[in-house]
Amino acid sequence: MILKWLAVIAGVLLLLAIPTGWPYGFYVLLRWTITGSALVIAYGFYESKIAHWALVFGGIAFLFNPIFPIYLDKQTWVIIDLIVAIIFFVSSGVVRKAKKA
Repeated sequence: MILKWLAVIAGVLLLLAIPTGWPYGFYVLLRWTITGSALVIAYGFYESKIAHWALVFGGIAFLFNPIFPIYLDKQTWVIIDLIVAIIFFVSSGVVRKAKKA
């Protein structure tokens, strides 16, 4: 249940990041939040024996990591944010199904 809501909140934050005009601090906080969320969700999938989803979220954590950031232009980040938000939303349904099984 917590993983489901964590995925939804992370997805909403990524959608909020798409419009321009946010201060730089928002994007730094976003990197920390998405990295942490992705790591927690990846661990949850790992424990549920759903390895391919765990790898996807490990990749998301690597892409958004704030320690060694990957610098891309704004247009590229908009596309990445949208795709990753969709992945978080889809995974919230998968987490729920994995817990029931």
